Amino acid sequence: MAGAQTHRLGNGGLVDRSAPLNFRFDGKAFSGFQGDTLASALIANGVKLVGRSFKYHRPRGILTAGSEEPNALVELRSGARREPNTKATTAELYEGLEAASQNRWPSLRHDVMSVNQLFAPIFVAGFYYKTFMWPAKFWEAIYEPAIRRAAGLGRAAGIADPDHYDKAWAHCDVLIAGSGPAGLAAALAAGRAGARVILCEEDFTLGGRLLSDGGTIDGVPAAEWLSRMLAELADMPDVRIMTRTTLFGVYDGGTYGAIERVNDHLPSPPEHQVRQRLWRIVAKRCVVAAGAIERPIVFAGNDTPGVMMASAMRTYVARYAAT
Repeated sequence: MAGAQTHRLGNGGLVDRSAPLNFRFDGKAFSGFQGDTLASALIANGVKLVGRSFKYHRPRGILTAGSEEPNALVELRSGARREPNTKATTAELYEGLEAASQNRWPSLRHDVMSVNQLFAPIFVAGFYYKTFMWPAKFWEAIYEPAIRRAAGLGRAAGIADPDHYDKAWAHCDVLIAGSGPAGLAAALAAGRAGARVILCEEDFTLGGRLLSDGGTIDGVPAAEWLSRMLAELADMPDVRIMTRTTLFGVYDGGTYGAIERVNDHLPSPPEHQVRQRLWRIVAKRCVVAAGAIERPIVFAGNDTPGVMMASAMRTYVARYAAT
């Protein structure tokens, strides 16, 4: 039986409280709502410790609310479909989701390798290039195998991936990255001018910071402005909106790379549906409206679980009603 969401506000947020979802983290049952990410659901359940650092195995908590997250890297699914190093801040919650923390033994809270913190003066950057030089015969027999075992965070499945993947081409006049107010305004202007438009949004919901910051635009509440924009864009046949799609690179000839997560959010996807699709998009122009990433402040203990970016805190409270 999943525990109560003790850190969920009684009202507010954009989650669907009529659609509860059950999931597990490190074998323990929790609950969330439709519209949560794994990170927001963990926060709503009062979970602060989600991982361990690479070298010293220091405790790590959720720091951000987006794809820039450096700490909350988890394993999703199991068996042949196990996927390591998935960001909990972008993993969409679904019924029956199974997640596990990484880089710890025997458990996240009691990690034996946290003893490495005691050797911090020795384990400086690049220490292994100077420390393991003698005797030479120990390198291949002892040193290198030990270093390789310590490297990395998650575990690959080790057996063939049973899922299907696809690739496709698309062409447009204007490619837009991001569905915040700037991206939506650009899409609307280009669409009204008769251009072929593709708008890519990595989130599963359109709106960008409007979902967290609110405010007013053109004299109307942000939510109402967003609804109007999406309604008009939906009526434009030459405007294509792709959610759960991340633009990751620009190449020669106006070619852009994007990855679309087709069914990662489904508990039981259709058997022959592709899981992800690689897009090669050829565009005459590209508008980058991806927003900004908050810079962290440097201070002692800024990596302690419970410390997070101000923008992330606002997102979890306003969008997910999680504290």
